[in-house]
Amino acid sequence: MPDQVIGIQWSRQPFGLAHCGPWHIRAKILAMPQLTAAGIDPFDESVYRAILVRHTAAPAELADDLSCSTERVARALDRLRENGLVGRLSGTRRRYAAIEPGAALESLVRSRTADLDGVRAAAGELSRLFTTAEQGSFEQVEVITGGEALGRWFVQLQQEAREEVITLDRPPYALTTSNPVEATALTRGVRYRAVYAPEALEWPGVLGDIRELVHRGEQARVLPGLRIKLAIADRRLALMPLSLDLTTEVRAAVIRPSALLDGLIDYWELCWRTATPLDAPADDPLDEEDRQMLTLLVGGLKDEAIARQLGWSVRTMRRRISRLHEELGAANRFQAGVIAARRGLI
Repeated sequence: MPDQVIGIQWSRQPFGLAHCGPWHIRAKILAMPQLTAAGIDPFDESVYRAILVRHTAAPAELADDLSCSTERVARALDRLRENGLVGRLSGTRRRYAAIEPGAALESLVRSRTADLDGVRAAAGELSRLFTTAEQGSFEQVEVITGGEALGRWFVQLQQEAREEVITLDRPPYALTTSNPVEATALTRGVRYRAVYAPEALEWPGVLGDIRELVHRGEQARVLPGLRIKLAIADRRLALMPLSLDLTTEVRAAVIRPSALLDGLIDYWELCWRTATPLDAPADDPLDEEDRQMLTLLVGGLKDEAIARQLGWSVRTMRRRISRLHEELGAANRFQAGVIAARRGLI
């Protein structure tokens, strides 16, 4: 249950906001709650307003701004992340980034406002009318620049999806490795199928995020050798960074219905058929750790990376592989992967 707001007087300055800039900014942080109707607790809203001022922050920094405990802020950040308002940044330290409010709040309202279904249906009809009238006015391939523009398009692509989002995912990541918009889209029935490069699983926190999304309904597979990042919504709109070098100006292509889009869909389908599933069957005879180890092994991760992901020493990991060879009747790691795949264990 959300934290209860106790003793907060919204007309005065109840928190220590020395780090939040001029008084007019602090006043906006302490404004009367406006997101309650969307299911956001007033205290959570104050945390969201505080992180909007900072853009990125650790729980301890926000706790200092709001004169409350770090644990309380951390719980609020977890709820805000579930609602798609903040994302957790990559790295070992727990740090969060605010999601751009316009896109994030629109997604939240869409997911919670059943009474506006009729209005949305009318808006969809009007949108199709507009698209038909303006057909031919858009470029089939549009080049966008900047990490923020790329992030906005990725959010928009998912929010506009009605049936399916398919992706190829690999590092590096421009802002955050997490994708809170996906969890919201899954709840409204959008299907997600993702192919991950083994390098993605080595980033701190990524494997845990993938497991959570798989639990929510995502279908995930791993494939060594991915050379591009790609997201396609409803097979009608694609987003693809033009370079994996994020130290220079970020450029990406927005691709609308065309022969190029058809080719990218065919390439994604080839990757999907070749990739190894990350989720196990319900009657998996192996324990969860063995299955994870096999999946990472088949995905092409090195011994050190697998041990780090599973919290083992390299020696322990290699000992378990040897035991797994005996259980599967395999002479080497390649055979173990083949046998496990044939039996439907991975």
